Amino acid sequence: MIQVKVVKEQGKYKKITVLGHAMYDDYGKDIVCSACSSIVTTTVNGILSIDSQSISYLVSRKGMSIDIKSTDEITQKLIQNMVSLLRELEGNYPDNIHVK
Repeated sequence: MIQVKVVKEQGKYKKITVLGHAMYDDYGKDIVCSACSSIVTTTVNGILSIDSQSISYLVSRKGMSIDIKSTDEITQKLIQNMVSLLRELEGNYPDNIHVK
């Protein structure tokens, strides 16, 4: 199962961690992993194209962590949209992804 951990402080997103595998299907065929990866990668790339200093991220074999350094409205709204999309994915595949 993919575990997404969302950390907020004073109403602002500070850190997002995405770990694990959805186990919906085999590696390379898993539509839940693919959707999750697409959502997160598109968001990170979008934010970095606007302000390369607003976030930092680390990709490992286990997953990805995103540190949100900026509290500006655009960065926060894009992260909020990402979390909303991940929660929608969780609603469709509750056995494969969990957002907390």
